[in-house]
Amino acid sequence: MQKPSMVPLSLPHRLILVRHGETDWNREGRLQGSQDIPLNDLGRRQAAEAAGRLKALEPACADLDYIGSPMQRARETMDILRRELALPADDYRIDDRLRELTFGEWEGFTWRDIRKAEREQAHLRERDKWGFVPPGGESYRMLAERIRPVLEELQHETVIVSHGGVARAVLALVGAVAPREASMVEIWQGKLLVVSGNKADWL
Repeated sequence: MQKPSMVPLSLPHRLILVRHGETDWNREGRLQGSQDIPLNDLGRRQAAEAAGRLKALEPACADLDYIGSPMQRARETMDILRRELALPADDYRIDDRLRELTFGEWEGFTWRDIRKAEREQAHLRERDKWGFVPPGGESYRMLAERIRPVLEELQHETVIVSHGGVARAVLALVGAVAPREASMVEIWQGKLLVVSGNKADWL
C-alpha cells in the first residue's frame, strides 16, 4: 500500500533559515551529523555574510524571533550573526529538535568511503534518500517528524539557524518541494532561505 503524501504545513509568518557556516568536515566532504565540529575561517565569514543579507532583507531584524540548533557550528553561526547585527548576544532560544540529521555509524566518513565499504546500503539510500535510515542513524522522514512541532509552535516571523538536513526537511514540510526532491536540494552557506507560505527563495 502506498503511504499517504505529507500534508503541507501552513506557516502564518515568514521563516528565514540560515545554515551554519562551513566546517573543515564540510570542506572534506565528511558526514557530520551529531558530531560537534566548529566553524572554520570561511564558515565564520559566511556567518557574517548571512547577517548582512538579513539586515538588507529586514532592517528591523531586532523584532524577529531567533531560534538555534544546540550544536556548536550552529551556535557559533548564531553568535556571529547577532554580533554583526548589534543584537544582544544571548537573546535567542536553543531548541534541541533543530539538531542535524544523525548519520549514526557513518559519521566521519565521506560518501566515497561509504560507497566503497557499504555498497549495498549506499545503493538503498540512493533509491530512497528520504526514507533510508543509516546504521544507528535517522532518515529525513524521521527528521521531519522531529522538527514539525517546532514549526507548528512558531508565533512570529522567525530566524532559524540550523543545518542543511533541517532546511531540507522544512522545504518538504511546507510543501515547497516533494519529500524525495527535498532530500537532494543543495543548501547554501552564507545565504538566507526565505520561506513564505509554500514557497522558498534564496537571498
